[in-house]
Amino acid sequence: MDKNTNLSGQPILCQLLSFLPREIVDSSVAEHQSDRYYKTLTTYRQLVFMLYGVVTKCYSLNSLCKNLLFLEDKLTYLGIDRLPAVSTLSDANINRCSDVFATIYQRLYHYYQDRLKPVHCGLLLDEIDVEKVAIFDSSTITLFVDVFKGAGRNSLTGRKKGGLKIHTKLPLGGFVPDLVHISEAACNDRSFLGQLEVEKGGIYVFDKGYVNYQKWAAWTQMGAFFITRLNENANYHVLTGQHNHIIDYADGGVTSDQLVLLNPTGKAVKARLIVYKDSESGHILKFLSNMFDYQADTIILLNKYRWNIEVVFKRLKQNFELSYFFSDSTEGIKTQIWIALIANLLFSVIHKQCKEAEVFVTLVSLAVNNMGSYISLVKIVNAGRLTESERDLKII
Repeated sequence: MDKNTNLSGQPILCQLLSFLPREIVDSSVAEHQSDRYYKTLTTYRQLVFMLYGVVTKCYSLNSLCKNLLFLEDKLTYLGIDRLPAVSTLSDANINRCSDVFATIYQRLYHYYQDRLKPVHCGLLLDEIDVEKVAIFDSSTITLFVDVFKGAGRNSLTGRKKGGLKIHTKLPLGGFVPDLVHISEAACNDRSFLGQLEVEKGGIYVFDKGYVNYQKWAAWTQMGAFFITRLNENANYHVLTGQHNHIIDYADGGVTSDQLVLLNPTGKAVKARLIVYKDSESGHILKFLSNMFDYQADTIILLNKYRWNIEVVFKRLKQNFELSYFFSDSTEGIKTQIWIALIANLLFSVIHKQCKEAEVFVTLVSLAVNNMGSYISLVKIVNAGRLTESERDLKII
């Protein structure tokens, strides 16, 4: 009888956490002194328990703690010999500062930075260095309580739910943010520009919510580039350039390419305004940039790739628990978001290691449904279609 060669030495939960170097956790704990007042529920144990709950989408701490019982003694591979009480885990979420998990995420990203290198579009390689292109945007998470100030108008009752904004930056073609900033939903997007450290020669693509003319002027002076959309109420004065002939853009294309002066009545900023007619929808789109020496098609194409960040937000919200929160405290909510980001990073590393043999959602689903299994997750993902002998249950 053939032997099952897909077995691993540890369950899938431990296989997943084996991609998290323990020295990263230990150094982060030492920096923040996050275990100083805790005897049993250390930072690492809280991370393990919360990661399990976020990945398996438990709806409450009570459900999370009871689901851990089904793992039996499998957590001993991680040095965990005791499950937490609901109150103990709740207290840790409330009292432990979420900054330690933010540091773990940042160090984990730098540890796997080379493995997470994106695949870039070959259409852009001739004119620009795609490794210098970065995209950033924000996504709002609605909360069930008014812990953080929500965005928008108040309801008829005079109250509204709280909310958070996750501001993220990632390289062109990437799926793991290299910079994350969490703020209240009511916070203006342009406040994120204060957290951003731009580099000379870097190209930053973002939505029209990040309007800050002073920052744009400073970027231009230091040699950094930006690409964004023009706000409808923007005030500008055309310096040079004229509209193209209708024959040139009747079926889609560049309508005009002009040099403009933004905010001419105040501290004016010189920029390039490109008006483009989409060939499929017929919509007129207006782009702003300080890339004066580049082709208009390159700027338009870079803005098109900006939508890749929406795929990242969708992946994060669909695969990990961010609709129900295990805590109604400020630190507990932030902790859950950071752990969801850590889970996304770990699965992205495995996805790359498997050479994307399966789609990301399938990879996560396989792990979620078999957390206590000793079958190797990587081997199953790489296996493709099962052979006749692999489908024979008698060999197991």
